[in-house]
Amino acid sequence: MEQEFTRHMAHLSLNDGRWMLFVALRGAPLASEWPEHSFEQTNLPTFTERSQALSALGFDPVPDAVWEWTEFATDPADPASPVHPLGYIWVRSRQEAAA
Repeated sequence: MEQEFTRHMAHLSLNDGRWMLFVALRGAPLASEWPEHSFEQTNLPTFTERSQALSALGFDPVPDAVWEWTEFATDPADPASPVHPLGYIWVRSRQEAAA
């Protein structure tokens, strides 16, 4: 029987001109408690860069997970406000996977 893992969602977004990756942990309601990684470049981090950042934070994508993308407005009340991409992928703790 396949082992079940706690799935967490990793998000990648542009914040103040820099790309940020963070893992929204279940059971940690405050965003300040979530692991995060800031990328120095302003261009979208590559798949490899995102994978390395997740690994450094102690996470791996769950089997068959893929990055999905959506967009969000900087001011949802203003349809003319700039939009930014938001990527997300389901991940699991490397520590849990090793157990």
